[in-house]
Amino acid sequence: MKITGAVLEEVGRPGPYADTTPLSISELELQEPRATELLVRMEAAGVCHSDLSVVNGDRARPVPMLLGHEAAGIVEAVGDDVDGIEPGQRVVMTFLPRCEDCENCAADGRLPCTPGSAANAEGRMLSGGRRLTRKDQEIHHHLGVSGFASYAVVDQATVVPVGHDVPAEVAAVLGCAVLTGGGSLLNAAKPGPSDTVMIVGLGGVGLAALLTAVGEGYHRIIGVDMAQDKLDLAREIGAHEVYTPQQLDAEGIKADRVVECAGQPAAFETAFRATAVGGVTVTVGFPHPEAAAAIPPAIITGEARTIMGSYLGSSVPKRDIPHYEQLWRQGRLPVERLISSHIALADINHAMDDLAAGRAVRQIITFDRQEA
Repeated sequence: MKITGAVLEEVGRPGPYADTTPLSISELELQEPRATELLVRMEAAGVCHSDLSVVNGDRARPVPMLLGHEAAGIVEAVGDDVDGIEPGQRVVMTFLPRCEDCENCAADGRLPCTPGSAANAEGRMLSGGRRLTRKDQEIHHHLGVSGFASYAVVDQATVVPVGHDVPAEVAAVLGCAVLTGGGSLLNAAKPGPSDTVMIVGLGGVGLAALLTAVGEGYHRIIGVDMAQDKLDLAREIGAHEVYTPQQLDAEGIKADRVVECAGQPAAFETAFRATAVGGVTVTVGFPHPEAAAAIPPAIITGEARTIMGSYLGSSVPKRDIPHYEQLWRQGRLPVERLISSHIALADINHAMDDLAAGRAVRQIITFDRQEA
């Protein structure tokens, strides 16, 4: 079938992206779903920093690639071996397929799926190959989703059904920002009832982590960012205290569980300095592979500290997304507060500029908008 999608043509073009247009809106041919796959009509897709990291070259991926990984839509058709998912259901896409058979998948979310990670790195489907072409040119998939398109074929291991009462834009954000940010807190940091929680870096993932902390009712929640508007939003959605990194250092504020979501070495160093004796520092962000942070090893030993990495929020999507879905229904996880704007697919290069400049938390592509 013919679809329309945003294809990354070249990695590393300089900004402003509205001028250099690394992403082109293209007509593509999408194959039918195979045995374990679904055809999904896209309703909403979030523009995430992980998309920008491919555009700017921080994360190496093959091109041309149809980008987008935080998305939700309606199932239109299912393959012969799909179990438990029916046409007409709304589904959340997640950016790491879980085969549920490898040793890593047996680690209860702690480790990324081995076959899923390999498929993502190669820009292919979990079961092998690609389902996208453009004038006989094969197009790579982004993280098994390729959600910046009118339709997608995805593996059943990539999706989790949600109720139709969950708006598509909320469902999309559950699949990446909330799954990653909330999971890094609940699955990796694991605060106790009396622990102080701190989130460093208040982009989409960081604010989702903070929202989750508020929804879970932790008694002291601290937000840290360099941008005053993000600190203001953090306080509006429930942070008890907010600081810039400079204020944090000057006042000597510490927390038991600190989650770093900025993907910058300086932010990681800030998070490490702000972790209390015996505390846990969790890092979620993805800096450039050559980026490095300086931390004194003696402090790790002398203060009995723990440093952890958390990918996809150390989540098991089939287990965790229903939890966040219920929190949203109960009014304890107002994901809508993270949405900065609604845009058309044709606005994608402008959206990357806004994301790179820190002007947006979550821009949502809605596929019923007229393309400009």
